[in-house]
Amino acid sequence: MNIAMLGSGFIARFYADSLVAQRGKDTLISVYSRNIDKAKKFADDYKLSFFSDDMDEVCGRADVDVVIISLPNNLHEAAVAACAKAKKHVLCTKPLGRTAAEAKRMLDLVEEAGIMGGYLEDLCYTPKFLKSMKSVKDGSIGKVLWAKSREAHPGPHSDWFWDNEQSGGGAMVDLGCHCIEIARNFIGKEIRPVEVMCWTATQVHPIKAEDSAIGLIKYANGSMGQFEVSWCFRGGMDLRDEVMGTEGTIWLNSFLRTGFEMFSTGKGGYVAEKAESNSGWLFPVGDEVHELGYTNMFTDMFNAIENKTEPLETFYDGYIVNAIIDAAYQSAKTGRWEAVQIEGWRGSTDADSGPATTSYDENYFLIKKEILPSGEHKLILKHKVTGEVLVREITAG
Repeated sequence: MNIAMLGSGFIARFYADSLVAQRGKDTLISVYSRNIDKAKKFADDYKLSFFSDDMDEVCGRADVDVVIISLPNNLHEAAVAACAKAKKHVLCTKPLGRTAAEAKRMLDLVEEAGIMGGYLEDLCYTPKFLKSMKSVKDGSIGKVLWAKSREAHPGPHSDWFWDNEQSGGGAMVDLGCHCIEIARNFIGKEIRPVEVMCWTATQVHPIKAEDSAIGLIKYANGSMGQFEVSWCFRGGMDLRDEVMGTEGTIWLNSFLRTGFEMFSTGKGGYVAEKAESNSGWLFPVGDEVHELGYTNMFTDMFNAIENKTEPLETFYDGYIVNAIIDAAYQSAKTGRWEAVQIEGWRGSTDADSGPATTSYDENYFLIKKEILPSGEHKLILKHKVTGEVLVREITAG
């Protein structure tokens, strides 16, 4: 499969580094950049046969099968339109749009053109996340009640991120999109997000957008999603997830403290994404593009194109994430729970059916079971009819 890259900056190079190690039959052949000198540099670095500062020219080439968008947020829609015009499958970096309305237009463009729109949400493809999702789908932790995701670092690398008009927001657009989709996967993407309560603040940086945010997302089945994001965290990039279910718990540390620690006096170079120093105790990452999910992500996307199936993350998913972010911004303004506005919901319409209770027998619900220091087993039960709560102790046999 022949690939064209739109963009030549930080994320484009991350993508290219993973693509050159792909399945062997996928080849990055061309690049577009608004700056022709940067396009040439990118092409030289990755040994590409063609480069240009004309987006339509790159998307329209007959030898291109799929286009990857790694451009600033305000250019995503124009890039998707160019791909739709050229009938080329398109994979777009996160967030899909600056708003839900923008994302919905992009979703409509790819569906009307009959091309695949893949949403490049890399953190939903990390090895730890994929293993965790298998455990959830296998029923290892029961019904997911609460999923929390946190991403925090010292701030993005490019100037446009800090411009509210170009980016569409601050830390919530940049990082919250990851966290929202991670929690949404754990809870179940077929479950409708209903309401959002959100706090935002600009705590450190002289910008119009927020550099910190915390949000709660209610889902129709009673589950809760939570995100914590910040551009004010010092010391690298902190990626953590926690999932609580009726039968178990998952805790993930995907970056920063992953079991690889090193001390240096500062003689070396690059350590890891968002690392603030190359001296002292450091936390390098073994295979960064793989551990951040890029390898699995592109394999899934290209296989989906070949097999004419949907990838794990689609433009529709990107649209839902943008709809949740819109509600979060509205909530941050009003201080109230705000409804998530979704046009054309494609999931379940079931509502919360109440607590996920467990029966002990025909007469009682089981509230809790524990083993005491004495070795006795204690049961806390509730009568199904009267509501009486009682304790039953069972001597260990």
